[in-house]
Amino acid sequence: MAGTLGGSLLTQRASERAKRREIELVRDHEEVSENLALRRTSYVELNRDARQFTTALSQFLHVMQERRVEEADRVELDEAKRTHRDTYSQAQLIVPDDVLSCASAVNKALNRVYGQVKRLDREEPKPGETIATAFRAQAEVWELLKTLRTLMRRDLGVASAGDDAPVRLPRQPADPRS
Repeated sequence: MAGTLGGSLLTQRASERAKRREIELVRDHEEVSENLALRRTSYVELNRDARQFTTALSQFLHVMQERRVEEADRVELDEAKRTHRDTYSQAQLIVPDDVLSCASAVNKALNRVYGQVKRLDREEPKPGETIATAFRAQAEVWELLKTLRTLMRRDLGVASAGDDAPVRLPRQPADPRS
């Protein structure tokens, strides 16, 4: 009789352990899925807002060429910058280091172009800064964005076979004074 009760107890404990392991595996899977969803959302926002900031810089430069800049143009550019800054700040706490390194390069390049554009708008450019150099620096940001997008897609596991090539950060946009 003791053997039967002991066997039942051992079977029950083994069953409870197996159930706990199963629950832990489900929780781990849910955590991985939630983490992936969080990164995906962050990547979508970071890609969108960096592209919008880049586009806003381009539009502002075109306005500077075509007509007098109005306060509404400045507000639009500053709003794109603020939105990107907020999204980038969130990404800093979520994305893996290799993606963050590239996102940082994009952020620095965008802020450099933004500074140049603002100085041109105030008619206080640094030596060598012109609308043409600002356009070139802004255009170089697109290559950084392409690299960032590739890294994000790889991390999410959605990169195509053509995205298997090694990714190198493009050279940072040149300082117009150099």
